[in-house]
Order: sequence, then structure tokens, then C-alpha cells
Amino acid sequence: MTKDWFKEWFNTTYYHTLYKNRDEDEAMQFIDNLCTHLKIEADSKILDLACGKGRHAMHLAKKGFRTTGVDLAEQSIFKAKENSNPKVQFAVHDMRKVFKKNEFNFVFNLFTSFGYFKNLDENIDVLNGVAKNLKKDGLFVLDFLNAHKVIANLVPSEQKEIDGIQFKIKRNYDGKSIVKDIFVKDQDREFTFQERVSAFNLKDMNRMAESVGLEIIQTFGNYKLNPFKEKSSDRLILVMKLRDYN
Repeated sequence: MTKDWFKEWFNTTYYHTLYKNRDEDEAMQFIDNLCTHLKIEADSKILDLACGKGRHAMHLAKKGFRTTGVDLAEQSIFKAKENSNPKVQFAVHDMRKVFKKNEFNFVFNLFTSFGYFKNLDENIDVLNGVAKNLKKDGLFVLDFLNAHKVIANLVPSEQKEIDGIQFKIKRNYDGKSIVKDIFVKDQDREFTFQERVSAFNLKDMNRMAESVGLEIIQTFGNYKLNPFKEKSSDRLILVMKLRDYN
């Protein structure tokens, strides 16, 4: 298995096939809830970090916000650029690095697009990049899985067929990460991919945030922005601000 599993998996069409039936209405409603709650003003500059094919960045742009979507997956950005809106732009970018210093009012990292790196320092690099991308009074929204609930309810294996392609999925928790091995059979071709997300909890997030000058100011447990409860919440959604501005 390749060290950087995300470079291979997110750049394959099988990733998009497997997750094609995600609830986009729920995703857009979540973004709408965020924008209302955060009182985002018209013409604010938003960075959608790990934007995929850009559907959520496009939604933000249609709401009137100046939006930039970045992702490491070149194929995703290629598809995103097919969308046309004067308020949105897309670029290939590694989220472990600073994109544009002191540029954005808001940075969004949505739908579990964090914790991809085995090395803790690399995950902290993502947060450090976020801190530097933000303007003085900017806010960062991190939408992550609730590791406690995911581990407690882990489904060890499942099989499904989508568009004639067979997927066999095995899940496990290795003590540090939630790992999903994905076996694909497409006619006479077979492939193996992996997803690996660090099982960070709220304390872990707080510790990492503090190390780069970010402060968690709000926590939510689902896309309706209800309070976070470790045992029962589906998500761990965090709003952070810069503690000290340099």
C-alpha cells in the first residue's frame, strides 16, 4: 500500500463511484447552517480546503462569497474547473502548506478531510497552514468524524455493487487510525485502495490547535449544529479562531 494513500485513492474514478450517493442535500444544508450561524458577510473570502470536485465551493460562491477551492487531487481540480462562476477559483494545493498568507476570512475543512497523515507533525502542519491563511479576525471550521462513536459502531465488512463495479470494504481500528481497505473488481480488473484517518478526539484536536496558535471556541455534534456529545454525536465540528495574531 502506498505511503500516501490519498494521492492514489482520491485521484481514481472508483472513489467518486463509491461515494456517488452521498446525501448532497444534507451537505448543502450544513453549509447553509454554517453561513447563517457564523453570520458570514457578503463578499467574504472563503478557502475550501480539500474541496474535491468543488461542489461545496460552488455552493458558497453562489451564495455570494469569494471562494477558493484547493485539493491535492489533480483529477478533482480538473473537474472542478469545468464549473464557471466569477466568484470561485480552484487550484491544486497540498493542505500541509500555506496557500495565501493572511488572505481569508474563513477556512473550511469539511466532511472528514483531516487526519490523513500517519505522522502527527504533518497533521499539525495542516493546522499551521490554516492559521497562516487566516486574516486577523478569521475563523476556521473543521468538520471531523466523532472517532469515539465510529470506533464503537464499526462495521467490519460489507459488499456493494455500483454501476456494475463490485466493492468489498473492510474496516478496523488499529489503535491510532480508523482504516478502510477497499477491494475493487471492475470486470476482469482488480484493485486495492485504502483510507486511513487518525482517530483524533476533542482533546487531541485542542492540543494540536493550541500548538499552532488556534483556539477552539465552539463545538457541534451534527450538521444541524446541535451540541457535541462524545458518546452519541455523529460529527465533531469545531470552530476555531487565532489566539494570537502575528
